[in-house]
Amino acid sequence: MFLLKLDRKTVRYNGHAALSDISLNVAPGERIALVGQSGAGKSTLLQTLYEQVKDKASIVPQELGLVRSLSVFHNIFMGRLDRNSAWYNILNLIKPLQKEIEEIRPIVEKLGLEDKFFAPVQELSGGQQQRTAVGRALFTGREIFFGDEPVSAVDEHQSHAVMKAIAEAHQTVVLSMHDMNLAITYSDRLIGLKDGEIVLDEPSGGMKASDLDDLFRL
Repeated sequence: MFLLKLDRKTVRYNGHAALSDISLNVAPGERIALVGQSGAGKSTLLQTLYEQVKDKASIVPQELGLVRSLSVFHNIFMGRLDRNSAWYNILNLIKPLQKEIEEIRPIVEKLGLEDKFFAPVQELSGGQQQRTAVGRALFTGREIFFGDEPVSAVDEHQSHAVMKAIAEAHQTVVLSMHDMNLAITYSDRLIGLKDGEIVLDEPSGGMKASDLDDLFRL
């Protein structure tokens, strides 16, 4: 039984085919990295797959969707707004509730943001903002995770911590990645795209970054 399925899917923007005749199946529990050069169709494929299960999944898009004037705590808390009453959410906005602080703190610590817990997002670096968006997705608590370059602005050491946190918290993971070493390390299947088409679909085990060089040749 497949969790996600595309059968000869084509997606066009302004008359241009961003994806061409894509067929793809994803089983529950798979950890997939979409790889290829900029403009190859990775983000479009990620979004197309996400649309199939968005009620069961969390996503970290490239446009992070954070509220810059609010704190790291509040932006992470927003991952569960739909589970509370409007009054509860407003109360927590005015004065963070201890129950929510205690639940969110372990996520913040895992992502190395404990010293920024109540700092406004607008004061954070790009990498810290990405980690906040990942924290929001983790707090949502869904089994499926989609990430569009979720650690592109995060330093190498923190990237591994973030990727481990994503892997530990989700059964199924689909990531668009520009860092081939991270893609290989934290996936069990690599899907390579070029000009909107799948040109590689292989297990990541035993692969090296250099094995993917053809994806980036013009």
